[in-house]
Amino acid sequence: MARRELAAIARALFTPTDAAGVYARTEVFEQVIAALSSFISRYREPNTEVLRFPPVMNRRQLEISGYLQSFPHLLGVVSCIRGNESEIRNLVETPDWVRGLSATELVLAPAACYPVYPMAAARGSLPNDGLLFDVACYCFRREATHELDRLQAFRMREYVCMGTADQVLDFRDRWISRAKSMARLLCLLYEIAPASDPFFGRVGRIAALSQLEQCLKFELLIPVESDEQPTACMSFNYHRDHFGTTWGLHTAAGAAAHTACVAFGMDRLAMALFATHGIQVRNWPAVVRDTLAEGSIFSSC
Repeated sequence: MARRELAAIARALFTPTDAAGVYARTEVFEQVIAALSSFISRYREPNTEVLRFPPVMNRRQLEISGYLQSFPHLLGVVSCIRGNESEIRNLVETPDWVRGLSATELVLAPAACYPVYPMAAARGSLPNDGLLFDVACYCFRREATHELDRLQAFRMREYVCMGTADQVLDFRDRWISRAKSMARLLCLLYEIAPASDPFFGRVGRIAALSQLEQCLKFELLIPVESDEQPTACMSFNYHRDHFGTTWGLHTAAGAAAHTACVAFGMDRLAMALFATHGIQVRNWPAVVRDTLAEGSIFSSC
């Protein structure tokens, strides 16, 4: 897709704010997000616990998870003004009042799944068949660039599996296959490719290479900005026993649990649909409209 055409689509779907990478979404964009959410929910496996998190989480939990070492360049911290009434008044009347801010116990959630691992561990050992979760929240990452497929504030939906290595790898394989079927129903061109996370620094580059070599992460890529550099709209991640050992999360047999997740970039998926099929949803292919029709704007198209 030409950048000029994508820019026209973006103008129809988003209203810029004064913050880079932060946009107001139009009604039609939000209706497509709602339809996508319903579509994804229809694939939820039995006995999956549904949790919806706020856009902030405990700072200490994120530190323990290792995010600060791996992705400090993406992190956002919630800060506040402290002091008595006089101190606060004096501070806010100065041009550099932000220098008086101090960090709270909260950070902006960089992904939807981070709070669920300590939550599950606090319940005790996993059942024999493991645990499944459906989680979602608004997320934040301090991106270096602010293209429409790399927003600072975005929505993430995830299915998370906790159990033995065999259980979670089987979960990931099921979802890679399932995601291909979902993309085909939405008439989206895609490819599945090995990937790595944007780790920080020289040590991070080594971690990224190791992630690729071990095939720990795959992405479903769809052309949005360009055909040459497709956008990752879903990811399929195997964490091995990282969260199990970090949080003392154990299988029924007492071993450190393994975990995996499949993540849906909701805004990216919606953008992929508009970039592929155009602004007018009534002109989208019938199979796409039928797929998304249940309880959505597409039921009246």
